[in-house]
Amino acid sequence: MEKKNIAIIGLGGVGGYFGFKINKFNELENQFDITFVARNQTYDIVKENGLTLLSPEHSNSITKPNQIVQNISEIQNPDLVLICVKEYDLENVCTQLIQIISPKTILLPLMNGVDIYDRIRKIIPENTILPACVYVASHIKEKGIVEHKGKAGKLIFGKDPANFSQDVDWIVQLIKDSGIDFDFKENSFVDIWTKFFFVASFGLVTAKYNSSIGTVCIDTIQKQEATQIMQEIKLIAYKKQIGLPDDIIEKTFEKATTFPSETPTSLQLDINFKKQNNELELFAGAIIHYGKELDIETPFTQKIYQELKEKILELSI
Repeated sequence: MEKKNIAIIGLGGVGGYFGFKINKFNELENQFDITFVARNQTYDIVKENGLTLLSPEHSNSITKPNQIVQNISEIQNPDLVLICVKEYDLENVCTQLIQIISPKTILLPLMNGVDIYDRIRKIIPENTILPACVYVASHIKEKGIVEHKGKAGKLIFGKDPANFSQDVDWIVQLIKDSGIDFDFKENSFVDIWTKFFFVASFGLVTAKYNSSIGTVCIDTIQKQEATQIMQEIKLIAYKKQIGLPDDIIEKTFEKATTFPSETPTSLQLDINFKKQNNELELFAGAIIHYGKELDIETPFTQKIYQELKEKILELSI
């Protein structure tokens, strides 16, 4: 049987963690041809030394793929593409992918955000896209080296509603064989939106006040602002028939209390440390866009979006 080709685009915290585990399994079994796509210095280091994952889960921390390339155009006949890039690179990546994929290529975006599936579908209208969300505490320690802390990363993914009968059993088996903690569901959108309730509301409010997850839970004003954002998301999710529980807002605050009080959010860190790119569009932009599309008012998200835009401008001066 001909080997299937798997491409993993992006070796950051997420792609580095899940890509490492998939490739580590394949080094033993050699069932697939695996290509990593990385740029510039990361490409040089991984080509020379392999990808390093510092994790309590793996004592042998280096893995080398069958090949590593710098450009998406160099990927050969992929059967599965894991898209593990920052959201602001998504459209650019998809535009390049459309040149090299075949109708059988399946896309698995390991990205957080409720609009990722729709954004890929706009550019790549026919292929199977498996909606997913990830939970993993990992980051780039230095180029080519990813550090993972805390409990094992988890992947939740599901069937493509537009290609529901597509056989993806081999992908589920690959994830299982790679030792990845996962749930595969008929409908993964409930999980994607449940995570979004938390990351969007807490991300936006902590970024505005440069506070922490714990502070948002106990500060009256910050908690109220997070609640107002969640109420707007809830109206959108209801109209999109996502099927979330009625007490999703209460459950989201309960979840927040399980984190150490001083835990920051990635949006807060990116904005307040003046990072060039951030997830403001992924969170507030998606809420505002869906609000307009579905004729739902989102005044509070629009307000905090403008406030954060102004803050980014002030910090850049």
